[in-house]
Amino acid sequence: MRKLRVKLRSQPALQVWRASTDKSKLVYILVTNKPLKYRYGRSYVAYIGTTKKGVKRIAASAAAKAEDALSLHGVDRIDARIVTCRPRKAVKTWIKLERALLLVFRGRYGEIPKFNTQGKRLKRTDEFDYFKTSALEGILEHFEP
Repeated sequence: MRKLRVKLRSQPALQVWRASTDKSKLVYILVTNKPLKYRYGRSYVAYIGTTKKGVKRIAASAAAKAEDALSLHGVDRIDARIVTCRPRKAVKTWIKLERALLLVFRGRYGEIPKFNTQGKRLKRTDEFDYFKTSALEGILEHFEP
């Protein structure tokens, strides 16, 4: 019987880095290595999410979205980027930040990120009382081709 050939792939299938954040309540953005098409332009942003359980949730979310994202033509990498802000008393700032980013993204590209399911009918409330629109747009511009 012939022996099977064994081959080690040169590229890693998964890489994990420790993010330098001690916050557990944060917002994260999943970005691809290829820009995705949206109604009003292109962006590397595939998903905007929030967690109050820290980095563990980011890894689980990236793994869950990986199958769909990596099946897109030309996409072979997904990165998770963390967006944080200072806390305020009696305000869930991480939720306000996620909503504000989704609203700015939808205004800029005409739709929410490809792998977000919630937020299609998101209405503006008091999110922009806490964050400058220009700062949020600057974050999204960072992920434009």
